[in-house]
Amino acid sequence: TDAEVNTRKKTFTEVQRERSEQAERTVLIKCPQKLNEKKLLQYLSSHGNIKSHFFFENRGIHALIEFSEKNSIDSLQDAVGVPSAAEHHVVPFKSRLFTFTLKNPVSQDAGGTQVHLSPQFHIPVKDLIPKLCHADSISSQMYMLLNEYQLTEENIKLRYLACSLVRDFARAYFPDSTVKPFGSSVNTFGKLGCDVDMFLDFHDTQKHATKMKKGPFEMEYQMKRLPSERLATQKILSVIGDCLDNFGPGCIGIQKILNARCPLVKFSHQATGFQCDLSVSNSIAIKSSELLYIYGCLDPRVRALVFSVRCWARVHGLTNSVPGTWITNFSVTMMVMFFLQRRSPPIIPTLDQLKELADEKDKHVIGGYDCSFVSDLSKIKPTKNTETLDVLLGDFFEYFGNFDFRRNSLNLRKGKEVNKPESSPLYIWNPFEQDLNISKNVNQPQLEKFVAVARESAWILQKEDKTQRTINKEPWGLAALLIPFGKSNASKTKNRIKGIGSETIRSLLDSLKLNSANSLQKAVGK
Repeated sequence: TDAEVNTRKKTFTEVQRERSEQAERTVLIKCPQKLNEKKLLQYLSSHGNIKSHFFFENRGIHALIEFSEKNSIDSLQDAVGVPSAAEHHVVPFKSRLFTFTLKNPVSQDAGGTQVHLSPQFHIPVKDLIPKLCHADSISSQMYMLLNEYQLTEENIKLRYLACSLVRDFARAYFPDSTVKPFGSSVNTFGKLGCDVDMFLDFHDTQKHATKMKKGPFEMEYQMKRLPSERLATQKILSVIGDCLDNFGPGCIGIQKILNARCPLVKFSHQATGFQCDLSVSNSIAIKSSELLYIYGCLDPRVRALVFSVRCWARVHGLTNSVPGTWITNFSVTMMVMFFLQRRSPPIIPTLDQLKELADEKDKHVIGGYDCSFVSDLSKIKPTKNTETLDVLLGDFFEYFGNFDFRRNSLNLRKGKEVNKPESSPLYIWNPFEQDLNISKNVNQPQLEKFVAVARESAWILQKEDKTQRTINKEPWGLAALLIPFGKSNASKTKNRIKGIGSETIRSLLDSLKLNSANSLQKAVGK
């Protein structure tokens, strides 16, 4: 739709600013099961115009209400009561989370209707596969998966609201601070149900950075000094973590992980249903989010391919929700980006090309690293590449199934395979911190597994007979790749051979398997 195209072309910073501002005018209300939607909205409208609202299920029904004016919330808060402290004593922190109840539910029961609930999770893969089988091409299968998995407008609003509610706590100590989401919540590659990564930022204090330069004197704040920025970060997060733990309505399971490379506080936000990770501003992580945002907006094939490949990787145990020696989702995403830069003609530009398009306001040097790239999407020329996703998916598996991982690394700045600077099995250059490998955690067995599953997948797609799709009712295309290979494919391979009933073909297939096993070991440098 046109509206979508318009929202797509905003810069990353504009989207963040708009959404944060929207979240400040928003409240969250827990509702009774039998809900009279009209009466609720009528009551709330007495405090100001409601711009948008939706309902969702999360251990009970909740309503997210966005007012047109921020002062409507003050009006509402003035009218809201404090829970009666009969059995519990309450912490008198007044947030934007409310509970709405009917005083005499029986008489109003008739008015209670089933409200429309916005889904906050995607369907399981096993329920997705039959849907995919009804599509008419691999390309439409991939868009179908994207539509089922991507964050909805409602879910994004809820993510920004979660950040805004945490910001209310931070402001008790640091009145200028903001809390913003980064990573998958904002880079266009998040799937429903993913965690919310948020960071605490004091850099709205840049307003003060242009302090009085004129005149013969200077004024500055007296502030507590600490030996390192890291220590300051740890202290701030520790206190805010305690604050959420002690006073935050619906904040549970607080874990402080202050000795990590990037100190953070993990907690579960019950009202929105999100698992949250709060850290202190990391400018490079935000730049990475923005870079992916740009790539995701440039061409619809980018997101469709990333979502399909990430789903495929999860099904085959190549990625995992717990940290370890597996390939991370971020690494998989970067592999897809690199592959798209390598197409002829390229589907997305290299980071160096984006840097050449940058103007003065796009110049950013962070900790000695040059993180400059163009922020205005309209300055980037659209690709001339017209390949279908059917072709791209197959070629992705082919490309990495035969990639010389022993010798080469992936450099997204240049869009080239370059010699590995050190011997990690998988080397993907960090686009900004040029001396770091974003896939340093991946070990040799995991890389070999990735290559083997990629080869098997390329083989399945090549062998597929288009006419068989409708006859056999077997999963085909993307659907065939989202079934763990150990389970159904072994019997299928046998049937393929039985159907032909020829010894020669059987031995031929066996020798092919041996050859591919040998060349597999060569490729990954066993």
